[in-house]
Amino acid sequence: MRIAIIVEGKTETAFKQKLNEFLQTKLPGKMPSLQFIPFNGRIPTEAKLKRVVEQLIKDRKRPANAVIAITDVYTGSAPPEFETADDAKRKMREWVGKEERFHPHVALHDFEAWLLPYWSKIQKLTGSNKTVPGKNPETVNHGNPPAYRLADVYRTGSKTKSYKKTVDAGRILEGEDLTVAINACSELKSLVNTILSLCKAELIE
Repeated sequence: MRIAIIVEGKTETAFKQKLNEFLQTKLPGKMPSLQFIPFNGRIPTEAKLKRVVEQLIKDRKRPANAVIAITDVYTGSAPPEFETADDAKRKMREWVGKEERFHPHVALHDFEAWLLPYWSKIQKLTGSNKTVPGKNPETVNHGNPPAYRLADVYRTGSKTKSYKKTVDAGRILEGEDLTVAINACSELKSLVNTILSLCKAELIE
């Protein structure tokens, strides 16, 4: 099973190792090959997304059995590209069409929401005493999304000066149990369950 995963940038590729570690515990002997495909800040939209999905599925050398696209709901565009998670998934589905091997997913409101469940780790790394921004990481809103919250903590913490996405995301996740974030973030759980379903494995309730 080869699964291509379209992501917005290099930050999400730091997530690949942690996702693989988790899946290995759930899929012994039938681990899929995950190919993360980063774009520069945003995944393609409309007809371009459809072309990218078709190219991945029809690739002569390494065709994908399935393609997953992960977009932030908060893209920074004005007006906003997506209003809600459901709106983002609906639009991606419409753009790609009836291709059953395509699976749209989102991060609410951006990838960093999946890091917020490790707030105590973030506090230790940054030397910050700021409190966790809400009990549900995926309700941190458009106006001040998770990435902004992390940037603020890293900027004001006594041990750090700035949040470097490609470096610090991996440091936050290092040695942590992905189950913590899966249980806290329903959209992440949905993504993981899509992969488990494609591999005909038991889903996470």
